[in-house]
Amino acid sequence: MEIQWRKSSHSEQSGNCLELAVVDGDVLVRESDDPGVIVRTTPSKLAAFLAGAKAGEFDDLV
Repeated sequence: MEIQWRKSSHSEQSGNCLELAVVDGDVLVRESDDPGVIVRTTPSKLAAFLAGAKAGEFDDLV
C-alpha cells in the first residue's frame, strides 16, 4: 500500500513543510525535507494540537 501524503496549501514551494497521512486509523506526520522520520499519532491528539494552534497557543514559536 502506498501512503498518500498531504500538505497544506500554505506550505513553501521549496518543499519545506509538514506532510500528513492516515494509515490504519492513525495519523502520520513527517517533514518533507527529512521524510525518513515519521511521527505516528491519533486523530484525537492531532485535533487537540490543531485546536491549540488555532487558538494561538504556539504563536511564540514562529
